[in-house]
Amino acid sequence: MTTEYRLEIRRFDPERDPEPRWEAYTVNLDAGDRVLDALHEVKWHQDGTLTFRRSCAHGVCGSDAMVINGANRLACTVLLGDVGPRLRIEPLRGLPVLRDLLVDMEPFFEQYRAMEPWLRPESEAGDGERIQSPEERARFDDTTKCILCAACTTSCPVFWGAGSYVGPAAIVAAHRFIFDSRDGAAAQRLAALDDRSGMWGCRTAFNCTEACPRGIRVTDAIAQVKRRRFGSS
Repeated sequence: MTTEYRLEIRRFDPERDPEPRWEAYTVNLDAGDRVLDALHEVKWHQDGTLTFRRSCAHGVCGSDAMVINGANRLACTVLLGDVGPRLRIEPLRGLPVLRDLLVDMEPFFEQYRAMEPWLRPESEAGDGERIQSPEERARFDDTTKCILCAACTTSCPVFWGAGSYVGPAAIVAAHRFIFDSRDGAAAQRLAALDDRSGMWGCRTAFNCTEACPRGIRVTDAIAQVKRRRFGSS
């Protein structure tokens, strides 16, 4: 049985709009359909100019993160029946809006790349393997789940107000390697985060943890990096 859903979408066309505007659309879908399905219904059958980003549509790529009824969510994982008959959909906050729900992710990825998110071992592995115990792997297992959707970073009030703050996702990326027993650059990564634009910019608001669609304990990961800076495990 279908239900009528009203979508209020924040629109912005840089070629004609001096300011963003709101436009409303009505779709008839099942409660088990997703917000992404509703956006497709609008895009394919009502207004082909609506612009948003999506790829896998299964909560893996992270490309369709947006603000849904005030919260950062993935449109492909939120069911219409869980958000009710009226939806307000906006682009992620804190990143430049290119058009409608499409934001420029380059500032986010620039902060991520600054953490050098790749393994930097102290020596070559040669013909052998870099053996790691289950306990060693468990130290950073949670932060390997990041899909770079930017939901955590763009939910952070510090990121909104301080353009230099690297944001939660970048610190999560650093955590993944700082606690990897095979990596030899923990000291350099910690040094790169050892100021107010890095780990000390976090004010423990927990917005990032609540926003993460993968359930990563983001705030806890940041706290672990802070403790590691002073030699605590």
